[in-house]
Amino acid sequence: MDDHTSDPSVAPPAGSDTPTGWLAADGRWEHATLRRATVHGVRLFNVGAYHESHDCFELEWYNYGRGTPESAFLHGMVQVAAGAYKRVDFHDDGGMRSLFRTALQYFHGVPRDYYGVDLLEVRTTLTNALEEPSRIDDWRIPIDGERPTARAVDFEYVDGLEE
Repeated sequence: MDDHTSDPSVAPPAGSDTPTGWLAADGRWEHATLRRATVHGVRLFNVGAYHESHDCFELEWYNYGRGTPESAFLHGMVQVAAGAYKRVDFHDDGGMRSLFRTALQYFHGVPRDYYGVDLLEVRTTLTNALEEPSRIDDWRIPIDGERPTARAVDFEYVDGLEE
């Protein structure tokens, strides 16, 4: 594990499932900063703060080299947030489709429960949105079996990234 992605203060997964990335024997995340960015990014996405969600994933993505599952997952999530942003803020379904196709390519081979995110549902929703863009309207990304929404701490996190 790289020291720059370690943070013992990042909480364990909610619920009884053990997602990919949680090292149960060690009681920690393999890459805790990835988990933290994912939780904040998902919560922000789930309230329609797509630009802020994008920033959470993008800035964490820079910690990983090309060809790693971490990089693929984060790059895919960057594309998901950007695609939703295109549809909702710019009414650009063509741009959304292009970004979702790219996200699906990045997600290929990434485990379906990566750092708590239900990637099977994410992939299914993106695929369905290619045909019917309204499938992402009011859609919330599941993490740890829930669909959490942003709180003040999530906006504070992303604001801190920009400093």
